[in-house]
Amino acid sequence: MCESSLHGAGLGLRRELIPDLKANLPDAIDFFELAPENWLDMGGARRRDLRHFAERRPIVAHGLSLNLGGTAPLDEIFLKRVQRFLDEYGIARFTEHLSWCGDDGHLYDLLPIPFTFDAVRHVASRIRRTQDILERRIAIENASYYVAPAIAEMSESDFIRAVLEEADCDLHLDVNNVYVNSVNFGFDPRAFLDAMPAKRIVYLHMAGHYQEAADLIIDTHGAAVIDPVWELLDHTYARIGTPPTLLERDYNIPPLAELLPEVVRIHYLQARHSGLHHPGLRPSGLHHGEVRHVA
Repeated sequence: MCESSLHGAGLGLRRELIPDLKANLPDAIDFFELAPENWLDMGGARRRDLRHFAERRPIVAHGLSLNLGGTAPLDEIFLKRVQRFLDEYGIARFTEHLSWCGDDGHLYDLLPIPFTFDAVRHVASRIRRTQDILERRIAIENASYYVAPAIAEMSESDFIRAVLEEADCDLHLDVNNVYVNSVNFGFDPRAFLDAMPAKRIVYLHMAGHYQEAADLIIDTHGAAVIDPVWELLDHTYARIGTPPTLLERDYNIPPLAELLPEVVRIHYLQARHSGLHHPGLRPSGLHHGEVRHVA
């Protein structure tokens, strides 16, 4: 398996992209991300494909169905399967959503957890148990949401900080989700980012979305990243440094050649704040420290 440490810019390992990635794996892609639920039971050609990429780049596992905020017991049998999968492919980092997604079965949506003190204790205990079973420290992702539970006892940022402290886990910061929620609920996204504990932020997501109305954005991961979200990433790097950052594209997936400029843009924002070149990366028409709108 690939032994190099996680850094730089990554891309989701989508099956639509595998032929092009196998034909020519770009230097710009430092790591891949996948949902373990979609790969656990794969054999044959898909299993060989995954091993092919795991031998060449680090892999991040980003879970979809753990239901950390739910009330049903944790699916520990599933977690043990995930643990074996992570070990098999040398996957060190596992992240999950700070949400709930099950009620006597999977709901196929990520729903908001009420921002209450009881919820902090409940979710934190489930995260600690998850870490014990996976034998890894995990990172939780701030989720996008569209209805704020009325029983909240604290703000979203206070809730996230409290869960991180109670669970002693890391933060997977989705910059686009911060922007989406800031428009939908009318808060300052930079103030929200500044409230996040820098020492716990180990991983970032960037993505596009769909603007349904002036005050309603739907988090689709189905379009290019817009300039205000790039500006928030720049602000985040200025504050905390340059954690590994993934470009999410889960819907309306274009050819690899159309996605790569966004991955390169992540690299050049990272270079602006770290002063480091990416080895072997030679994007046409860009110079060190220069960032252009390429989305």
